Amino acid sequence: MPFALFLALKYLKPKRSLTSAVTVFSVLGVVLGVSTVIIVRAVFTGFGDLWREKILSFKPHVTIQSQQGYIEHENELCRRLETLPGVVAASASIETRVLAEYRRRILAPVVIGVDPSRAGRMLQTTNMVEGALDLSGDNILIGIDMARTLGVMVGDHILLHSPMNLIHTNEMRFPEELVVSGIYEAGQRDFDSDFVITSLGVARDLLGMRTGALSIHVKTAQPLNVKAFDTCVAAIQNELGGNYTVQTWQSVDRELFSALAVEKNMTAILVGIITLVAIFCVTVTLIVISVQKTDEIGLLKALGFSSRQVLWTFVLYGWIQCVLGTVLGIGLAYVVLHNLQHLVEFLAVCGVQVFPKSIYGLDHVPWRVLPYEIVQVAVAVILFCSLASFFPAWRAARMDPVEALRKE
Repeated sequence: MPFALFLALKYLKPKRSLTSAVTVFSVLGVVLGVSTVIIVRAVFTGFGDLWREKILSFKPHVTIQSQQGYIEHENELCRRLETLPGVVAASASIETRVLAEYRRRILAPVVIGVDPSRAGRMLQTTNMVEGALDLSGDNILIGIDMARTLGVMVGDHILLHSPMNLIHTNEMRFPEELVVSGIYEAGQRDFDSDFVITSLGVARDLLGMRTGALSIHVKTAQPLNVKAFDTCVAAIQNELGGNYTVQTWQSVDRELFSALAVEKNMTAILVGIITLVAIFCVTVTLIVISVQKTDEIGLLKALGFSSRQVLWTFVLYGWIQCVLGTVLGIGLAYVVLHNLQHLVEFLAVCGVQVFPKSIYGLDHVPWRVLPYEIVQVAVAVILFCSLASFFPAWRAARMDPVEALRKE
C-alpha cells in the first residue's frame, strides 16, 4: 500500500476527538448534498414521465383540423388514416366547452365527442373506476373529480347546456339530458375534473351540427419513438394533402415539458449549492487536520518524506471522504425514493401536504433515476472535492520541517 494512502486511512480512523467529529459531519454533508440532488432530479424526471404518460393515454397523439373550420366525409377520412402504418385508430371528434348542471351545481367542462364504434381504441379502458366505457345513445363519461364535485354517480342524469345559447342570443336551445354510464380516473387533475366524453352525435346536437366534425384524433403505435412517430406523422401529412393542419402531442404540450425541463435544471443548480457547501466542509476538515498534524508533518519531512507524499496524503484524505459520502448519498437517495410515497403519506397525516393533487395535478409522487445523472453527480462531487482538497494539502506540503517541529 502506498505510504500516502496508508497515512490518509490512519488519519480517518475515529479517535473520539474534535477532528473525528468534524470529519463525520463533513462526510454527512456530502451524503445529504448528493442524495438531495439525486432525489430532486429523479422526482422531476418522474414528473415529466408521468405527465407524458397521462397525456398520451388521454389525449390524441395527432390532431388534424381542416383549414375550412370543419371536416366533411370524416368516416372515409378516418378509414384512410387507419390503413397507414403506425396508426392504431382514428376518430372524428368535436370539442367544445359547455355548462354541466346537476341538482343546481354547475361546472364548465370541455365536451369531447368521439365515434362510439372507435371509442374502445381511442380511449384507455383500464382507468374506469365505475360503470363501463359505453357511449351509445345519450351516455356520457365523466372524471372522478368532477363526479365528486357534482355528487354524481353512475346512472344519474346530468344536463349539458349548449354554448350556442351565448352566440345566438335570439334563440334558446334546450339542454341535453345525458346518462352517466361511467366514471374514469386518468390520475391527472385537469383530465379528471375538466373533461367529459360523449358520442359524436351528442356533441353535434350541442353545436347544432347535422354532419361533419371539427377535428380528427389519431392514436399511433409508438408515440415515444421519435423516428417511428415522425415517419407516421409524415405519412399522415402525405395522405391528407395541403388542406389540413396536423398537430402532434409534442407541439400541443411543448410549453408544459419545456417548463418542467427548466424547473428541473434550475432546482438541480440551486440544490447543488448545498453540495458545494458540503465540499467546503471537507476543505475545512483538511485545514483542521493539517494544523493538528503540524508536528507529524514536520517529523515526516525531517525523516526524508517528500512534499509530494505529504501532498497526496491530504488529497487522498479529502478524496476518500468525498467518495464515501458520494456512495452513501447514492444509497440514501435510493432508500428515500423507494419510500417516497410512504413519506409523503406520513407527512400528510401530520398535516403537511407535500404534493397535493389540487396543485400538482397528479395522484401520486412519480420518480425515475437516470443512470447518467448518477454518474454526472458522482463525477462532479468527486472532482470538486479533489480540487477543494488541493489547497490545504498544498499548504501542508509546503511546511518547513524546522518551523513545524519548533511549533511543537
